[in-house]
Amino acid sequence: MIEFMKNTKFDFIGKRKIAYVISIILMLNGFYGIFRIITGTANMGLDFTGGSTVQVKFSAPMTVAKIREVMTENQFHKAVIQQVGTADSNEFIIRIGVKDAEPGQAEQKVLSVLTAGTGDKGITAPGTSEVGPVVSSQLKEKAFLAVFWALVGILVYIWIRFKFKFAVSATLATFHDVIAVIGILVLFNKEIDLLVVTALLTLAGYSLTDTVVVFDRIRENMKNILKQPLNEIINSSINQVLSRSIITSLTTMFVAAALLFFGGNVLFNFSFSFVLGIILGVYSSVFVASPIVYDWEMFEKKNRTVK
Repeated sequence: MIEFMKNTKFDFIGKRKIAYVISIILMLNGFYGIFRIITGTANMGLDFTGGSTVQVKFSAPMTVAKIREVMTENQFHKAVIQQVGTADSNEFIIRIGVKDAEPGQAEQKVLSVLTAGTGDKGITAPGTSEVGPVVSSQLKEKAFLAVFWALVGILVYIWIRFKFKFAVSATLATFHDVIAVIGILVLFNKEIDLLVVTALLTLAGYSLTDTVVVFDRIRENMKNILKQPLNEIINSSINQVLSRSIITSLTTMFVAAALLFFGGNVLFNFSFSFVLGIILGVYSSVFVASPIVYDWEMFEKKNRTVK
Protein backbone atom coordinates (compact mmCIF):
# COMPACT_ATOMS: atom_id res chain seq x y z
CA MET A 1 0.00 0.00 0.00
CA ILE A 2 1.23 3.52 -0.79
CA GLU A 3 2.61 5.12 2.37
CA PHE A 4 1.44 8.65 3.08
CA MET A 5 3.97 9.08 5.90
CA LYS A 6 7.06 6.91 6.34
CA ASN A 7 8.98 6.04 9.50
CA THR A 8 7.08 8.40 11.79
CA LYS A 9 8.08 8.47 15.46
CA PHE A 10 5.39 10.59 17.11
CA ASP A 11 5.05 10.29 20.88
CA PHE A 12 1.28 9.87 21.10
CA ILE A 13 1.26 8.44 24.62
CA GLY A 14 3.37 11.36 25.87
CA LYS A 15 0.68 13.78 24.66
CA ARG A 16 -2.22 11.80 26.12
CA LYS A 17 -2.91 14.23 29.00
CA ILE A 18 -3.45 17.10 26.56
CA ALA A 19 -5.74 14.80 24.56
CA TYR A 20 -7.64 13.89 27.72
CA VAL A 21 -8.36 17.57 28.38
CA ILE A 22 -9.62 18.06 24.80
CA SER A 23 -11.76 14.94 25.05
CA ILE A 24 -13.25 15.98 28.40
CA ILE A 25 -14.26 19.33 26.86
CA LEU A 26 -15.83 17.54 23.88
CA MET A 27 -17.65 15.12 26.18
CA LEU A 28 -19.00 17.87 28.46
CA ASN A 29 -20.27 19.72 25.42
CA GLY A 30 -21.79 16.45 24.19
CA PHE A 31 -23.62 15.82 27.47
CA TYR A 32 -24.91 19.37 27.34
CA GLY A 33 -26.16 18.65 23.83
CA ILE A 34 -27.97 15.52 25.04
CA PHE A 35 -29.49 17.55 27.89
CA ARG A 36 -30.85 20.04 25.35
CA ILE A 37 -32.22 17.22 23.21
CA ILE A 38 -33.97 15.64 26.20
CA THR A 39 -35.42 18.97 27.34
CA GLY A 40 -36.56 19.79 23.80
CA THR A 41 -34.46 22.95 23.45
CA ALA A 42 -32.23 21.59 20.67
CA ASN A 43 -32.99 22.02 16.98
CA MET A 44 -34.90 18.78 16.48
CA GLY A 45 -36.11 17.62 13.07
CA LEU A 46 -39.64 16.79 12.11
CA ASP A 47 -39.00 13.10 12.79
CA PHE A 48 -38.77 13.92 16.50
CA THR A 49 -40.97 16.98 16.92
CA GLY A 50 -43.84 15.85 14.71
CA GLY A 51 -45.29 17.61 11.71
CA SER A 52 -46.97 17.09 8.38
CA THR A 53 -45.86 15.75 5.02
CA VAL A 54 -47.64 17.17 1.97
CA GLN A 55 -47.09 15.81 -1.52
CA VAL A 56 -47.74 18.49 -4.13
CA LYS A 57 -47.92 18.39 -7.92
CA PHE A 58 -47.46 21.49 -10.09
CA SER A 59 -49.09 22.00 -13.48
CA ALA A 60 -46.06 23.99 -14.67
CA PRO A 61 -42.29 23.26 -14.40
CA MET A 62 -41.00 23.87 -10.87
CA THR A 63 -37.71 23.56 -8.96
CA VAL A 64 -36.77 22.77 -5.36
CA ALA A 65 -34.96 26.10 -5.12
CA LYS A 66 -38.08 28.07 -6.05
CA ILE A 67 -40.26 26.15 -3.59
CA ARG A 68 -37.71 26.65 -0.81
CA GLU A 69 -37.57 30.37 -1.60
CA VAL A 70 -41.37 30.68 -1.39
CA MET A 71 -41.58 28.62 1.83
CA THR A 72 -38.78 30.64 3.47
CA GLU A 73 -40.43 33.94 2.55
CA ASN A 74 -43.56 32.72 4.33
CA GLN A 75 -41.64 31.79 7.52
CA PHE A 76 -41.44 28.03 6.84
CA HIS A 77 -37.71 28.07 7.59
CA LYS A 78 -37.50 24.39 8.59
CA ALA A 79 -39.47 23.06 5.64
CA VAL A 80 -37.85 20.07 3.96
CA ILE A 81 -38.43 19.85 0.21
CA GLN A 82 -37.70 16.73 -1.84
CA GLN A 83 -38.37 16.16 -5.52
CA VAL A 84 -40.20 12.96 -6.44
CA GLY A 85 -39.11 10.96 -9.46
CA THR A 86 -36.83 12.35 -12.18
CA ALA A 87 -35.11 15.74 -12.30
CA ASP A 88 -37.79 17.20 -14.56
CA SER A 89 -40.65 15.90 -12.42
CA ASN A 90 -43.10 18.46 -11.08
CA GLU A 91 -43.98 16.46 -7.96
CA PHE A 92 -42.48 17.32 -4.59
CA ILE A 93 -42.74 16.25 -0.97
CA ILE A 94 -42.82 19.10 1.55
CA ARG A 95 -42.45 18.50 5.28
CA ILE A 96 -43.37 21.18 7.81
CA GLY A 97 -43.35 21.23 11.62
CA VAL A 98 -46.25 21.20 14.06
CA LYS A 99 -45.67 24.89 14.77
CA ASP A 100 -46.17 25.78 11.11
CA ALA A 101 -49.71 24.45 10.77
CA GLU A 102 -52.45 23.03 12.98
CA PRO A 103 -53.31 19.34 12.55
CA GLY A 104 -55.49 18.88 9.48
CA GLN A 105 -54.65 22.31 8.06
CA ALA A 106 -51.19 21.61 6.64
CA GLU A 107 -52.36 20.73 3.13
CA GLN A 108 -54.53 23.84 2.76
CA LYS A 109 -51.84 26.13 4.15
CA VAL A 110 -49.06 24.75 1.94
CA LEU A 111 -51.22 24.92 -1.19
CA SER A 112 -52.28 28.52 -0.53
CA VAL A 113 -48.70 29.63 0.12
CA LEU A 114 -47.35 27.91 -3.01
CA THR A 115 -50.20 29.16 -5.19
CA ALA A 116 -49.61 32.75 -4.09
CA GLY A 117 -45.83 32.48 -4.30
CA THR A 118 -45.47 30.69 -7.63
CA GLY A 119 -48.58 31.91 -9.45
CA ASP A 120 -49.45 28.33 -10.42
CA LYS A 121 -53.21 27.92 -10.02
CA GLY A 122 -53.21 24.21 -10.89
CA ILE A 123 -51.31 22.87 -7.84
CA THR A 124 -52.77 19.69 -6.36
CA ALA A 125 -51.98 17.61 -3.27
CA PRO A 126 -52.13 13.86 -4.09
CA GLY A 127 -51.42 12.90 -0.48
CA THR A 128 -50.91 14.26 3.04
CA SER A 129 -49.75 12.50 6.20
CA GLU A 130 -49.13 13.65 9.74
CA VAL A 131 -46.62 12.59 12.40
CA GLY A 132 -47.96 13.39 15.84
CA PRO A 133 -45.99 13.98 19.05
CA VAL A 134 -46.66 10.45 20.33
CA VAL A 135 -45.04 8.85 17.28
CA SER A 136 -42.20 11.37 17.45
CA SER A 137 -41.41 10.57 21.09
CA GLN A 138 -41.28 6.87 20.16
CA LEU A 139 -38.87 7.64 17.34
CA LYS A 140 -36.65 9.58 19.74
CA GLU A 141 -36.63 6.71 22.24
CA LYS A 142 -35.84 4.12 19.57
CA ALA A 143 -33.07 6.30 18.16
CA PHE A 144 -31.34 6.47 21.54
CA LEU A 145 -31.83 2.72 22.02
CA ALA A 146 -30.30 2.06 18.60
CA VAL A 147 -27.14 3.97 19.56
CA PHE A 148 -27.05 2.32 23.00
CA TRP A 149 -27.32 -1.24 21.70
CA ALA A 150 -24.75 -0.49 19.00
CA LEU A 151 -22.28 0.46 21.74
CA VAL A 152 -23.16 -2.68 23.73
CA GLY A 153 -22.58 -4.80 20.63
CA ILE A 154 -19.20 -3.14 20.13
CA LEU A 155 -18.23 -3.90 23.74
CA VAL A 156 -19.12 -7.59 23.39
CA TYR A 157 -17.39 -7.93 20.00
CA ILE A 158 -14.10 -6.41 21.13
CA TRP A 159 -14.26 -8.31 24.43
CA ILE A 160 -14.42 -11.60 22.49
CA ARG A 161 -11.66 -10.58 20.09
CA PHE A 162 -9.35 -8.82 22.56
CA LYS A 163 -8.93 -8.47 26.32
CA PHE A 164 -11.61 -6.80 28.41
CA LYS A 165 -9.57 -3.59 28.82
CA PHE A 166 -9.35 -3.30 25.05
CA ALA A 167 -13.13 -3.76 24.79
CA VAL A 168 -13.83 -1.03 27.35
CA SER A 169 -11.31 1.31 25.72
CA ALA A 170 -12.80 0.82 22.24
CA THR A 171 -16.34 1.31 23.55
CA LEU A 172 -15.37 4.49 25.42
CA ALA A 173 -13.64 5.82 22.29
CA THR A 174 -16.72 5.09 20.16
CA PHE A 175 -19.02 6.61 22.78
CA HIS A 176 -16.68 9.62 22.87
CA ASP A 177 -17.06 10.11 19.10
CA VAL A 178 -20.86 9.82 19.13
CA ILE A 179 -21.28 12.18 22.09
CA ALA A 180 -18.77 14.68 20.67
CA VAL A 181 -20.57 14.84 17.31
CA ILE A 182 -23.94 15.34 19.03
CA GLY A 183 -22.46 18.18 21.10
CA ILE A 184 -20.98 19.92 18.05
CA LEU A 185 -24.25 19.60 16.12
CA VAL A 186 -26.22 21.15 18.97
CA LEU A 187 -23.55 23.82 19.51
CA PHE A 188 -23.91 24.94 15.88
CA ASN A 189 -27.71 24.58 16.05
CA LYS A 190 -27.81 21.90 13.37
CA GLU A 191 -31.06 20.00 12.98
CA ILE A 192 -31.13 16.56 14.61
CA ASP A 193 -33.17 14.11 12.55
CA LEU A 194 -33.15 10.40 11.71
CA LEU A 195 -30.52 10.96 9.01
CA VAL A 196 -28.21 12.30 11.72
CA VAL A 197 -28.94 9.20 13.82
CA THR A 198 -27.99 7.12 10.76
CA ALA A 199 -24.73 9.07 10.52
CA LEU A 200 -24.03 8.48 14.22
CA LEU A 201 -24.49 4.72 13.85
CA THR A 202 -22.32 4.74 10.71
CA LEU A 203 -19.50 6.68 12.35
CA ALA A 204 -19.67 4.34 15.36
CA GLY A 205 -18.82 1.44 13.05
CA TYR A 206 -16.19 3.50 11.23
CA SER A 207 -14.52 4.55 14.49
CA LEU A 208 -14.52 0.96 15.71
CA THR A 209 -12.85 -0.27 12.50
CA ASP A 210 -9.99 2.20 12.87
CA THR A 211 -9.59 1.35 16.56
CA VAL A 212 -9.48 -2.39 15.83
CA VAL A 213 -6.67 -1.86 13.29
CA VAL A 214 -4.62 0.00 15.92
CA PHE A 215 -5.41 -2.58 18.61
CA ASP A 216 -4.43 -5.45 16.32
CA ARG A 217 -0.98 -3.95 15.83
CA ILE A 218 -0.62 -3.18 19.55
CA ARG A 219 -1.57 -6.77 20.48
CA GLU A 220 0.83 -8.19 17.90
CA ASN A 221 3.74 -6.01 19.08
CA MET A 222 3.02 -6.75 22.75
CA LYS A 223 3.58 -10.45 21.97
CA ASN A 224 6.68 -9.96 19.82
CA ILE A 225 8.43 -7.05 21.55
CA LEU A 226 8.59 -8.00 25.21
CA LYS A 227 11.58 -5.97 26.36
CA GLN A 228 10.40 -2.50 25.27
CA PRO A 229 8.39 -0.30 27.65
CA LEU A 230 4.65 -0.34 26.96
CA ASN A 231 4.53 3.32 25.92
CA GLU A 232 7.15 2.66 23.23
CA ILE A 233 5.26 -0.42 21.99
CA ILE A 234 1.99 1.51 21.70
CA ASN A 235 3.68 4.52 20.08
CA SER A 236 5.44 2.25 17.61
CA SER A 237 2.21 0.40 16.83
CA ILE A 238 0.27 3.61 16.16
CA ASN A 239 3.06 4.99 13.97
CA GLN A 240 3.14 1.76 11.95
CA VAL A 241 -0.57 2.03 11.02
CA LEU A 242 -0.70 5.84 10.91
CA SER A 243 -0.21 6.04 7.14
CA ARG A 244 -2.96 3.46 6.57
CA SER A 245 -5.37 5.34 8.86
CA ILE A 246 -4.74 8.67 7.15
CA ILE A 247 -5.12 7.28 3.60
CA THR A 248 -8.30 5.39 4.51
CA SER A 249 -9.75 8.42 6.28
CA LEU A 250 -8.92 10.77 3.41
CA THR A 251 -10.52 8.38 0.92
CA THR A 252 -13.71 8.27 2.98
CA MET A 253 -13.50 12.02 3.59
CA PHE A 254 -13.55 12.75 -0.16
CA VAL A 255 -16.88 10.93 -0.50
CA ALA A 256 -18.33 12.56 2.63
CA ALA A 257 -17.12 15.99 1.48
CA ALA A 258 -18.77 15.47 -1.92
CA LEU A 259 -22.07 14.77 -0.14
CA LEU A 260 -21.49 17.77 2.11
CA PHE A 261 -20.96 20.28 -0.71
CA PHE A 262 -23.07 18.76 -3.49
CA GLY A 263 -25.66 16.62 -1.71
CA GLY A 264 -28.08 19.46 -1.11
CA ASN A 265 -29.94 20.62 1.95
CA VAL A 266 -31.52 17.24 2.72
CA LEU A 267 -28.18 15.43 3.09
CA PHE A 268 -26.19 18.31 4.61
CA ASN A 269 -26.60 17.39 8.29
CA PHE A 270 -25.94 13.71 7.55
CA SER A 271 -22.72 14.42 5.64
CA PHE A 272 -21.62 17.10 8.13
CA SER A 273 -22.03 14.60 10.98
CA PHE A 274 -20.11 11.97 9.04
CA VAL A 275 -17.21 14.32 8.25
CA LEU A 276 -16.95 15.16 11.95
CA GLY A 277 -17.11 11.44 12.76
CA ILE A 278 -14.25 10.59 10.39
CA ILE A 279 -11.98 13.19 12.00
CA LEU A 280 -12.95 12.19 15.53
CA GLY A 281 -12.66 8.49 14.69
CA VAL A 282 -8.98 8.80 13.82
CA TYR A 283 -8.37 11.09 16.79
CA SER A 284 -10.06 8.76 19.30
CA SER A 285 -8.25 5.65 18.04
CA VAL A 286 -4.92 7.35 18.63
CA PHE A 287 -5.55 9.70 21.56
CA VAL A 288 -8.43 8.05 23.47
CA ALA A 289 -8.57 4.27 23.03
CA SER A 290 -4.82 3.57 23.02
CA PRO A 291 -3.94 5.86 25.99
CA ILE A 292 -6.76 4.27 28.06
CA VAL A 293 -5.22 0.82 27.42
CA TYR A 294 -1.82 2.19 28.43
CA ASP A 295 -3.01 3.82 31.65
CA TRP A 296 -5.05 0.74 32.56
CA GLU A 297 -2.02 -1.52 32.05
CA MET A 298 0.17 0.81 34.12
CA PHE A 299 -2.44 0.90 36.89
CA GLU A 300 -2.58 -2.91 37.03
CA LYS A 301 1.21 -3.15 36.94
CA LYS A 302 1.51 -0.65 39.81
CA ASN A 303 -0.97 -2.64 41.90
CA ARG A 304 0.87 -5.89 41.24
CA THR A 305 4.15 -4.25 42.30
CA VAL A 306 2.61 -2.93 45.53
CA LYS A 307 1.18 -6.35 46.44
